[in-house]
Amino acid sequence: MIGQLRGMLTLKKPPYLIIDVNGVGYELQASMTTIYALPMVGQEVFVFTHFVVREDAQLLYAFADESERILFRKLIKISGVGPKLALTILSGMNVASFVHCIETRDVNRLVSLPGVGKKTAERLVVEMADKLNKDFNNMQQNFSEVILDNTHDAESALISLGYKPQEAQTVIRKVYVAGADSETLIRLALQSMVK
Repeated sequence: MIGQLRGMLTLKKPPYLIIDVNGVGYELQASMTTIYALPMVGQEVFVFTHFVVREDAQLLYAFADESERILFRKLIKISGVGPKLALTILSGMNVASFVHCIETRDVNRLVSLPGVGKKTAERLVVEMADKLNKDFNNMQQNFSEVILDNTHDAESALISLGYKPQEAQTVIRKVYVAGADSETLIRLALQSMVK
């Protein structure tokens, strides 16, 4: 099994990446959360991976951090959630946001993601609540505390640019990347709203 890769990022065309490792180009699929967290093409990159073997294909998925890979693996164990839908979910929200949705039973936020119907969202809330274990014990606290510390300036900047406070808060939560400074969050938020 391939657990991680370090090499040169030679292609970044969502949802696909190619990472050159000593002359071998590995094609991977990744969530938008991971793609935003990666450096520009031509730079060295390190990703965690998950390898899927099917009758008709061998697929490799990339994750910028271990918590996203853990959540991906938990998601694909849920009935009706395959790798494609799991990537869609992780593209629509980061790990902390997803954990927050599960713990607050926010079915509406999950339904707002492409491909997630009400039944799937309800199943996710029920089944994932049981699967969220010690790997995510502190995630909710981090979401509540760290995100507020790192995003206040970014939200204020968007509001000063004319965005409504609720809109600014929503987009910052959507693009939040652990450890990102306010400047990075502002850039990611503006990119997200321009698309």
